[in-house]
Amino acid sequence: MNRISAALVYRAPQQTGPADRSSRRRRRRLRRSLLATACVSLTTLLTAPGAFAFFTPESGGSPNANSINSLYKVTLAIALVIFVFVEVALGYALWKFRARKGAVAAQIHGNTNLEVGWTVGAAVILIVLAVLTFIKLSSIQNPADSSPNGDQLVGQTGTLYASADRKLPPNKKSLEIEVIGRQYIWQYVYPGQDNPDGLGAPYSYEEMVVPTETTVTLDIVSADVVHSWWVPQLGGKMQAVPGYHNYTWFKISKPGIYRGQCAALCGRGHARMIATVKAEPPAEFDQWLEKQKQMIAEANSEAAKARAKLNAEAGSGTATP
Repeated sequence: MNRISAALVYRAPQQTGPADRSSRRRRRRLRRSLLATACVSLTTLLTAPGAFAFFTPESGGSPNANSINSLYKVTLAIALVIFVFVEVALGYALWKFRARKGAVAAQIHGNTNLEVGWTVGAAVILIVLAVLTFIKLSSIQNPADSSPNGDQLVGQTGTLYASADRKLPPNKKSLEIEVIGRQYIWQYVYPGQDNPDGLGAPYSYEEMVVPTETTVTLDIVSADVVHSWWVPQLGGKMQAVPGYHNYTWFKISKPGIYRGQCAALCGRGHARMIATVKAEPPAEFDQWLEKQKQMIAEANSEAAKARAKLNAEAGSGTATP
């Protein structure tokens, strides 16, 4: 009976023929080809011109955007070093301690030095990143002074004030523009010199025109729902919330056009709510602003004539229904 049971339990070793060995070789070649293709593709992507910018925020338009970009790159570099170290260590462990015939794995219950090492290392990395963030934070939040040409343009404006949320340049001079989010367009209201309450102030829709070399502070609000004003090359996103004021700033050194859009889903027309900032030399900006004021004055004059005509017709009883 024992011999019969042993015969039933015994299984002869599986024989592998030439076809099986050929199939395994093809699978190995396929895996190697796929791995090589992935490595080549990743290397090409990382070494292509401008590839690094694909992984980092846009910058180049304003000092605060440049500070955000540099801080992000430092954090990314540290993260990449950690990632590569962990993956190399993992690959080494998988190869070194792979399953082998007859090998018995060591039963390890802990390594105090290793555990203390990676805990202290993580804490040091966290402290370094925190220190770098606080060093860069002031240049991101606090506006810089305008250049001499910009100072001549904005002058000393008595209506500006500073608070914990609203930062001003050290010399307290800036061009303040009110950004109003509306479904589904951005409105930009410029300072009105003749009307302290802002009525009749020049404004534009969709495209904000600003002077170069000038610190521009933005007072961002919303007329309806929550929006998010974001032009990547000019700094971070800023929420436009009904009944609440948020503040940000930028300073453009060269003429150019910078594009962005609403970054918060605000309704069915959200995708059409684009934002454009056009930077011009101070003299050209001054001409544009005067033209806007002239157009508003002409429109107000025409509206006043139309109202007077309607009132006269109503008084004489000749007004048409």
